[in-house]
Amino acid sequence: AQIIDDLAGHTLAAASSQEAALRGKTLTVATAAEVGKLLGERASAAGVSEVVFDRGGYPFHGRVKALAESARESGLKF
Repeated sequence: AQIIDDLAGHTLAAASSQEAALRGKTLTVATAAEVGKLLGERASAAGVSEVVFDRGGYPFHGRVKALAESARESGLKF
C-alpha cells in the first residue's frame, strides 16, 4: 500500500507484507491489518492525515477492508 502525492508524483509513505518484519507471514486478514497499521504510522510521520482510498477495483471486504480499518485506527482519515 502506498500514499502518493498525485500532483508531485511522489510516494509519501508505503508499507508492504514483503517487508522483513512481515515476510514470513502468510497473506491473511491479520497481516493486512498489520500493513495498514504500519502505513498509518508512516503517514503520520510524513505529516499526512487525510487520503483518498483507491482500492484498485477490489471489493471492499477481507484484506482490503482490514488494511483500511487498521489505517483508520492509526489516524488516517479517508
